[in-house]
Amino acid sequence: MSDLTFYGYAKCSTCKNAQRWLDERELSYTFVDITSAPPPKSLLAAIVASEGYELKQLYNTSGKAYREGGYGELRKTLSKGDQLKALAGNGRLIKRPILSDGTRHTLGFKAEVYEATWG
Repeated sequence: MSDLTFYGYAKCSTCKNAQRWLDERELSYTFVDITSAPPPKSLLAAIVASEGYELKQLYNTSGKAYREGGYGELRKTLSKGDQLKALAGNGRLIKRPILSDGTRHTLGFKAEVYEATWG
């Protein structure tokens, strides 16, 4: 398996659960703090293009940055490119964790999805 990159936030319980799942299976990964080093626009575009995720699923809709930035309404009028740029510019807008080997990607954490993709 290629090297895994884990975009997460240390205080996020969902991220901790995902890391525990990876650690229990002895899968190595590089942790990247999504809030200080968000995934690049190219990776976000690849997730939407290759995995069947919709652009709106990339948003952390329960996050403060999403609510205070008015992204619930903004994303209805912004182009796909502008949305990807906004997401890549603010990791707090992005649903976490993101796990990627450069070809395959998962968004959020569900054990069954991790098992199917990374197990």
